Amino acid sequence: MPEGPSIVILKEAVQPFIGKKVRYASGNTKKVDTSLFCGKTVIDFKSWGKHFLICFPDITIRIHFMLFGSYRINERKETSPRLGILFEDETELNFYACSVQLITEPLDAVYDWTADVMNEQWDEEKALNKLKQRPHMLACDALLDQNIFSGVGNIIKNEVLFRIRVHPESRIGAIPAEKIKELLVEAVRYSFQFLEWKMEFTLKQHWLAHNKSICPRDNVRFQRAYLGKFKRRSFFCTNCQVLYLKD
Repeated sequence: MPEGPSIVILKEAVQPFIGKKVRYASGNTKKVDTSLFCGKTVIDFKSWGKHFLICFPDITIRIHFMLFGSYRINERKETSPRLGILFEDETELNFYACSVQLITEPLDAVYDWTADVMNEQWDEEKALNKLKQRPHMLACDALLDQNIFSGVGNIIKNEVLFRIRVHPESRIGAIPAEKIKELLVEAVRYSFQFLEWKMEFTLKQHWLAHNKSICPRDNVRFQRAYLGKFKRRSFFCTNCQVLYLKD
């Protein structure tokens, strides 16, 4: 599943399509009538966490890549796209194995931009208040909660918790205040490092915990388990990542 930084890369890659008019749109999506944006001009592309947004004057197309979604710019895969957009100058955007939805409301009424860890409006204080309201939530669930840390996915979750030395099953209300501060700061910092390394094609070289077998700090085997309500795989060290349980 693409995480927030990957969607930011896509958003930057399609900037040349702003101002182009759609000549034809098609695809096997059953949720959106593609004729609605034929003849319309793209006015912007935005991202909110893992959501990619194609903005027209009166409607927005929301793309969520789910687990196996992908895209092609000015080229096609052999399989039919979930959504394909052909512009008047013969350029095109194609999206595969993704969720496509239509948004008719103003985006500011739909999205809390302050929850997006890569948005310039990110608000750490608001995120802190949301965490305080969920003292029994597990740390691994908190980082994957898109209403708190929009854009954070499983890779970022594992790397952040390892870097701040917090066990993924720690309860938010039991984690010391200074560690909560570290969690908030590191979630943003690592997301931007993820973006930098992804653009350099070196992301996996920088993983310390995700998909690893041995802890680089203690030289012991990482534990692997599907934890929390999201049941996403966690990689963690029981030696150096402290389990905070008492609220």
